[in-house]
Amino acid sequence: MMGGNIEEYEVFAIRYGTMPRRRNDNFIAQDTHDVAMPLDYFVWLLRSPLRTVLVDTGFSAATALVRHRTLDRCPIEALRVLGVDPDTVEDVILTHLHYDHAGNMSKLPAARFHLQDAEMEYVTGRCMCHGVLRHAYAVDDVTELVRNVYADRVVFHDGDAVVAPGIELLLIGGHTRGLQSVRVRTQRGWVVLASDASHFYENFQREQPFPIVYNVGDMLNGHRRLLAAADSPQHVVPGHDPQVLTRYPRLPGDAAGIACLHLPPTEQV
Repeated sequence: MMGGNIEEYEVFAIRYGTMPRRRNDNFIAQDTHDVAMPLDYFVWLLRSPLRTVLVDTGFSAATALVRHRTLDRCPIEALRVLGVDPDTVEDVILTHLHYDHAGNMSKLPAARFHLQDAEMEYVTGRCMCHGVLRHAYAVDDVTELVRNVYADRVVFHDGDAVVAPGIELLLIGGHTRGLQSVRVRTQRGWVVLASDASHFYENFQREQPFPIVYNVGDMLNGHRRLLAAADSPQHVVPGHDPQVLTRYPRLPGDAAGIACLHLPPTEQV
């Protein structure tokens, strides 16, 4: 426990799937060295002696089949590797509602889902009349969340907010209208889970936006905000970079890969 009643958390990046991509798929600016640059899928678990919070819920086997993604394991069942029963998880932060971040909600029967007002307005409003904007959403996930609203299981936030002592939400936007990143206190300081505010280290290091974007200006400003909110560049963790598993100590014995983000990186950013 930190001074001022701020808790310290263990933070785990749980890899559950992957997708082959090339460099030109991952940056708006075309790269003359267009080589393979795959994307990994993660959910994140925050754990202190007092509480356990899940960040994002991944996609299901059915979605993996439809979208031709490689699913190495169910991201919710993977919580058991860390000794967490999914039935006991009470708080889930949804960074945004894209298919790879907001599936599997039914596998968390006790959870409340934390979401930005702007994201819910975005996914149920006129922007979804455009195929290019709705492509990354799964209508079944959106409608399930609406049902959870009616079941009093959604907590809405309007901008930056505190979920619990040591866990803060940062409204970033950019990638989607209501994307939020997560700032969490750990034994090594304040870590920022960028989620899709920066898919790869290179996105924020080189200020090169990822091409799935609602507002490029907000995405670029978001890169700077991530760095300002973290204790150092080594405390910013991108949402989909396979390098997360090589830069941080891994949980022993887990073949798919769980990175321990509360521990110092073994490689510097």
